[in-house]
Amino acid sequence: MRIRPGRRCGWARQALPLPVLWLHQLELRNALRLRVFRSEITPAQRDASLNTLLADLATGVLASVSPKLPEVMIEAERLSALHSETLGTCSLDILHVSAALVLGLGEFLTFDQRQGALARAAGLSVPAL
Repeated sequence: MRIRPGRRCGWARQALPLPVLWLHQLELRNALRLRVFRSEITPAQRDASLNTLLADLATGVLASVSPKLPEVMIEAERLSALHSETLGTCSLDILHVSAALVLGLGEFLTFDQRQGALARAAGLSVPAL
């Protein structure tokens, strides 16, 4: 069953569409290609997943967003200076959280514990997934 735009996604308590950056899209596409490399999925499964991503973007389940890069970089440096030495966050975690802050989002979805800790430290709500 496909979730329609405007409905709420119960598992994440997040209104649709879900905002996605170019960085999310790159990470997902690359993760699928790595799974093919590791023989965890077939090229046909990769293609099906990539087509689902494109369909979700086209139908409004996902919305491609582009925060201003200079603002993201300033916020990233601020978060790094404040939290990297205590939370052990990597640069990609910092970029994701910085982008969410620049976009004015209040909720941050992640399965990554360190990324979630940084998002919470930055004032974002991080629901359990």
